[in-house]
Amino acid sequence: MFAATAHAATPTASPDEAFKGIYTKEWSWRNGQAGILTSGEAQPGDGRLDTVDAASQARRLAYWNDVLAQLDRIDPRSLSGTVRVDYAVYHEQIFNLAAAQRFAQWQMPFNSDSAFWSDVGYVLHGDDLRTREDYRHYIERVRQIPAYMDQEIANMRLGLARGFTVPRDVLDGRDVSIAAVAELKNPEDSALYKPFKTLPKSLPAKDAEALRADARSAIAQGVIPAYGKLLTFFRTEYVPKARPTLAAESLPDGKAYYRQQIREYTTLDLSPDEIHAIGLREVAKIHEAMLETMKDTGFKGDFPAFLQFLRTDPQFYAKTPDELLMRTAWVAKQVDGKLGKYFGLLPRQRFAIEPVPADIAPYYTSGRGGADVYLVNTYDLPSRPLFNMPALTLHESMPGHALQLGLSAEQDGLPPFRRDGYISAYGEGWALYSEYLGEEMGIYHTPYEHFGYLTYQMWRACRLVVDTGIHHLGWTRQQAIDYLTQNTALSQREIANEVDRYISWPGQALSYELGYLKIRELRERAEAQLGEKFDLRAFHDTVLALGSVPLPVLEQHVDAWIASKK
Repeated sequence: MFAATAHAATPTASPDEAFKGIYTKEWSWRNGQAGILTSGEAQPGDGRLDTVDAASQARRLAYWNDVLAQLDRIDPRSLSGTVRVDYAVYHEQIFNLAAAQRFAQWQMPFNSDSAFWSDVGYVLHGDDLRTREDYRHYIERVRQIPAYMDQEIANMRLGLARGFTVPRDVLDGRDVSIAAVAELKNPEDSALYKPFKTLPKSLPAKDAEALRADARSAIAQGVIPAYGKLLTFFRTEYVPKARPTLAAESLPDGKAYYRQQIREYTTLDLSPDEIHAIGLREVAKIHEAMLETMKDTGFKGDFPAFLQFLRTDPQFYAKTPDELLMRTAWVAKQVDGKLGKYFGLLPRQRFAIEPVPADIAPYYTSGRGGADVYLVNTYDLPSRPLFNMPALTLHESMPGHALQLGLSAEQDGLPPFRRDGYISAYGEGWALYSEYLGEEMGIYHTPYEHFGYLTYQMWRACRLVVDTGIHHLGWTRQQAIDYLTQNTALSQREIANEVDRYISWPGQALSYELGYLKIRELRERAEAQLGEKFDLRAFHDTVLALGSVPLPVLEQHVDAWIASKK
């Protein structure tokens, strides 16, 4: 039924042409879908919110299974060099999209970190409006929200019926961001109304007022009641019936589901037990470095006392949100002055530093970065130590996510599924490597900032232990909290939020450390084999040149680069 829409190849097409025909048609089809999510990121969908119901999900599974069958009829060895890389990336991308449908992941459309109801504004692209038609189309998309919410509620009911839900233990307080919309008295206070507060001056006053009136009506009569309905469902139905277990392996077909999550987020064929062992090894190694750095500070007590000192002494905390933002900006500016020494190619894109929105800040991570914005959480300042800001900033802005994503977006010649895709093991591995690079760049000026860097390294190593502990070994939430409390200088709020994220988002936490270890391994291999011929700038440019790729593809690419330099 769906093969006709997906087939692209003809019997006489070359393997390269056949492959291009497959992904061109599929990408065009994918752009015409709304509500596709994978790896925690929204796929293209032209800002629509209209099709996430069970029937459309079944159609997607059939479509992607058909695309996989077509791909498997192509021998990758018959493809030309760069196209072979495209094939490896694309095959894994389609495999993961199909797997998410096979496990019906759409029946659990949120986690403790991110949720469909909070992502609506991002998906609708309200910042991109220019013309009167743009604003009208935006209002039409806002009017789709009630139907979209109804579909998501129906999907979550299907998840409840088979025990495929977010664990009950991490749901406390997650309704706050729904209530923030449901309880609005004035539609102009909605974030969805923001584009109408500064309409283009070229619009006639009559048209501008008509657009504003339509937007107010769409929000007051549609959006606010829809969020009210979602809030009632969440509080009276979802939370009481959510599963009491934590482990991904306790879900229906849970062992296979967790192994698929590992494959998607790490791009490696590793068992939970292997990953747990790697984590324990790295935790022990980093702990020794932390003890040495503690001595450098002159602190006289033991390690737990030092962590308590770091969590409670006022000297380590900003007094105002602006102070935290300014200290962050100062780190970013120092990094700016060093980039040319470490990278041959830098993106044109610049990034802003902004506070995390107030409605999601209480349970949001400390910071999150992209090509254009670095969000810093200024909520609960006693939970945001200044000595962590250099490592956080290196990770989330330059030379971490802002650099990697900016370069990827500017790559010429990459197919759109690569330019717009994101593979967590690569992207998060690079960002964690960027924290390591801060040592060489001289960004950590004091023993406390160096300890902040080490506590961030420890945090990611602990994730390997905690994620597999929860989802494979049956750890409790408190066990995970205690493990992070004993091994890192993260605040209690950060630790609780992070543990809830790992519980409700299986496998994602594994991508950081495993990606970082692979990039470190490849650099050490290049240094050992090239000796004096090793050029750090060229190595970094080589790692970043492919955009986001699975780790085995990156390894093959770096090995070829090493061979070419010998």
